[in-house]
Amino acid sequence: MTVDTAPAPVTPAVELDIRPLTVRIGAEISGVRIGGDLDAATVAALRAAILRNRVVFFRDQHHLTPEIQIAFARLLGELTQAHPSQAPLDGYPLVHELDASKGGRAGAWHTDVSFTDRPPAFSVLRAVEIPPVGGDTIWANTVAAYGDLPAPLQHVADALRVYHTNQHDYGLRLQDLDGLPEVFKERFFEFRSKEFEVEHPVVRVHPETGEPSLLLGGFVKQLTGVSQEQSFDLLRTFADAVAKPENTVRWHWRTGDVAIWDNRATQHYAINDYADSPRIVHRVTVAGTIPVGRDGRPSVSRAGDASEYSPIGTVPASAG
Repeated sequence: MTVDTAPAPVTPAVELDIRPLTVRIGAEISGVRIGGDLDAATVAALRAAILRNRVVFFRDQHHLTPEIQIAFARLLGELTQAHPSQAPLDGYPLVHELDASKGGRAGAWHTDVSFTDRPPAFSVLRAVEIPPVGGDTIWANTVAAYGDLPAPLQHVADALRVYHTNQHDYGLRLQDLDGLPEVFKERFFEFRSKEFEVEHPVVRVHPETGEPSLLLGGFVKQLTGVSQEQSFDLLRTFADAVAKPENTVRWHWRTGDVAIWDNRATQHYAINDYADSPRIVHRVTVAGTIPVGRDGRPSVSRAGDASEYSPIGTVPASAG
């Protein structure tokens, strides 16, 4: 069943130059110089564009530095620390550096930091160094994915809860580390150095738009209350709905690009197809709320204290 999952139209005071990349997800915005000095009307228009398009892209933001990236991200809300378990960019506790040469490769669908009880609301990613070929990122619309499920499967998903943990790190196992450089192994163990596990609703209600969205991805361990086999089959069905090509947008990075996405309505996949070429991106994340299911039940932390990583985000008074 396909439903119209877009938020209600918003008429911002500022009209941006927005070029949709697909009908369901993704848009490129031109004519905006990202920075902490943007006026409130422009920030409101950007926020509306992110909510509607799920992910937005900007070219040629070569003026950006970690300081400017942080200052801009603060306009969207209170910020998190760089990461719950990994060290930040040296000198910048709010910036998470993903350096492919140091093991900063995902290669799996995920929602950022979904293994805590307060995943970020927005992620702001800046391309610092990009390989000559490859290294694209794909985003998927998890609101549309839920809307595409047949009504009986929607009802099943509404009732389910799921465990997310950083000990499951995209399903990577210890034996998968054999033959990898030491720096990759160090990153693997650093990622797991502080254990986090949370029980989330499979379907969360978006705190700003009210839309239902699938909250899954590479940190999922198992559905609660069902067998491992049943869990695998159901999760595969939901994952297929998320990653359906018609539900995605693919971005070919250039140095100086910026992507901003709604982490509550998307998953993304950084494609690991660039061999040993350099790829460095810097991420700053905006604090999110504790997810709530369609039954009104919030996520529940089972291991780890995420309060040192992130405050609990707030929702603008105009949302809903």
